[in-house]
Amino acid sequence: MSRDLLVEIKDHFREQFSKYTRKAFQMLPKLEKPRILDIGCGSGAPTIELAKLSDGEIIGIDISQSLLDKLNSKIEEEGFSSRVKTMKCSLFEMDFPDESFDIIWAEGSIWIIGFEKGLKEWRRLLKPNGFLVVHDEIKTVSNKLKKIPRCGYKLINHFQLPEDAWWTEYYRPLEIRIEELYMKYKNNSGALKILKKYQDEIDMVKRNPKEHSSAFFIMQKS
Repeated sequence: MSRDLLVEIKDHFREQFSKYTRKAFQMLPKLEKPRILDIGCGSGAPTIELAKLSDGEIIGIDISQSLLDKLNSKIEEEGFSSRVKTMKCSLFEMDFPDESFDIIWAEGSIWIIGFEKGLKEWRRLLKPNGFLVVHDEIKTVSNKLKKIPRCGYKLINHFQLPEDAWWTEYYRPLEIRIEELYMKYKNNSGALKILKKYQDEIDMVKRNPKEHSSAFFIMQKS
């Protein structure tokens, strides 16, 4: 059993969250052919959804080439090759020209650099009045809301996912699938080691699901 198989399984359940991507996108004004940067796109569940929601050009960046390869396959399957591209790039090393994008999208990646630092550093990449959409953990949400205007943005809207969304829509279904895989690979020590790693993550969330709630923040560069 390869780690890639687990990634594919996790992707399957992660796609359940596309409805929240759609909700956030629908809070933006209608833009004709927007240029969108998807930071930390991974294997691209939000990237593909953004391509379906817009008629724009999308660049998805991530540091994992194997995840980008999976996204490239999805892009080809969906017929988006002419307007959706990927790039192996760290979010610490983005060297796009100033004011390159109408929208910057970041689901689950801004924590790597920090909420405030991400807002400040990514602002230069947005065109005047461009939009930044961030999906991040709900912890210290009041502080995050205060930082948004200080970092040069106007808050358009924000919403919290249901408190149990990550557990009921992602981790519990994933746990059921992992239980099945434990039986299938019970004699494969390498596979069991990989499965245990993911089960440990599930157990952490199970102990306090509400701590792992998250929210979308929809902002406009001011």
